[in-house]
Amino acid sequence: MVKIGIIGIGFMGMIHYYGINRGTGAEVVAICTRDQKKLDGDWTGIQGNFGPRGGMEDLSNIRKYSDIDEFLADEEIDLVDICLPTHLHKSVSIASLKAGKHTLVEKPISIDIDDANEIVALSEETDKEFMVAHVLPFFAEYAYAKQIVECGDYGELLGGHFKRVISKPSWSRDIADIVKSGGPGIDLHIHDTHFIQLLCGVPDAVFSQGKVVSGNFVDYLTTQYIYNDKELSVSCSSGAISQKGRAFSHGFELYLEKATLLFDFSTLAGEPSTAMPLTLLTEDGTFEQVDLGEVDPIDAFTAEIQYAVDAIDSNSEPTALSGVGARDALLLCYKEAESVKTGEIVPVR
Repeated sequence: MVKIGIIGIGFMGMIHYYGINRGTGAEVVAICTRDQKKLDGDWTGIQGNFGPRGGMEDLSNIRKYSDIDEFLADEEIDLVDICLPTHLHKSVSIASLKAGKHTLVEKPISIDIDDANEIVALSEETDKEFMVAHVLPFFAEYAYAKQIVECGDYGELLGGHFKRVISKPSWSRDIADIVKSGGPGIDLHIHDTHFIQLLCGVPDAVFSQGKVVSGNFVDYLTTQYIYNDKELSVSCSSGAISQKGRAFSHGFELYLEKATLLFDFSTLAGEPSTAMPLTLLTEDGTFEQVDLGEVDPIDAFTAEIQYAVDAIDSNSEPTALSGVGARDALLLCYKEAESVKTGEIVPVR
């Protein structure tokens, strides 16, 4: 049984708590927050942009800390699950690794690429797993897409286009602070850069057009990912450019030698709207709407954390959550911002 301690009981900390409780082979044994109401189990003030609102939680069997150092000194904790704002990721990740804990930190790994490199370097010196909770590969539609590409049944991937577009965010003070969050070009778009490098590998170069704000941060962009040694055409549009009537949308079109996979989801006027259910087109001219069963967003977080737990149990490489992959995803965001600023193709490696 992997014993997990969660640092940070905001919306994401709550979702991780619910996700862990749905999984197997792990349990939450401790939490850490400075909010006494949350330590007392009153999570009614927690609400995010999806999923349930917080309620009253029975935490009688969970140890409670308001001090991070005391929390990290808890010898029973095997895995530290860091659900703090992004600007705190580096310091707490390093402290957790130095305390000898397996560590899972919410995405992005950091805002600063040098900080990300420092965390990765430290993690490689320890015998503990360091993982970054990029959840997109565990959402049912994206997990299916990854499976289709990797299985090879429909031939090689030829190309694809991804999108992730929101209206101006207003649900969190930290997300609105571009220096703390990295703005849409990191906090939002890094979902796509992570998935693209996981699916296709790190590109050799990028060419991007869009809008840069506050120096190196991007508000919105469209990028072409350039692979020198592959006949592969991949692009992505992302950012906070939509009007509020469509507060969120994401999806993809993937083109394989023998199939095309389509998906397009949005929220319209606050209601979910699937313009294109996950659909597989095959070379014989037929199509199939892929049956994913009942899909609950929390299930993706359960799958993500289960993957982390299984990696610890089996001492296997957690590729989909690796610190290196998370660092590379952040690097792509900065290379794209550089391309927007210069108007040039920017090498990645």
